[in-house]
Amino acid sequence: MSDNDTNAVLRLGQRVTIHKLDVRGAPVFAYPGVIVESRGPLVVAQAQWTRPAMALGYTSFEPGDEFTEWFYADRWYNIMEVRDQGSHLKGWYLNVTWPAEFEPADIHYRDLVLDLWVTPDGTTLTLDLDELDDDASLNQDERLYAHAGLAQARDHIYRRERPFDILAQSQP
Repeated sequence: MSDNDTNAVLRLGQRVTIHKLDVRGAPVFAYPGVIVESRGPLVVAQAQWTRPAMALGYTSFEPGDEFTEWFYADRWYNIMEVRDQGSHLKGWYLNVTWPAEFEPADIHYRDLVLDLWVTPDGTTLTLDLDELDDDASLNQDERLYAHAGLAQARDHIYRRERPFDILAQSQP
């Protein structure tokens, strides 16, 4: 399988396990999802928040929240659209990561510490810059990849690429 051919591995409607890995590649947690799109370097999965409620200050993740998640084999970030149980948009959480890796029943993403929160009105909040600076396990190249991934994610929002195509063009 080539790096950009996810179609040979993941199929529409397929149940998968999504694995979040830390900077070094160690497992952080895993959760079930269902593939709703798989084309080229992109895989989109739907999942539900089943962990305890997590208050983040700018939003909260609650049991039953619905996540639509965009994973890319050729980009340094993923996107999680978060909706409450009533399907109301809470916002988007972008993880700056190594490009996703796809296996026959699994999606793996390796975190690079930086994150970006986007509100339904398009306001962005950069998260964890201090953690990136303080993380001694990251080498200089990985820090550069993280900053490049953040810039790439911001550009995705600015260009109103899906899922940000629902934002008004006059918003940031």
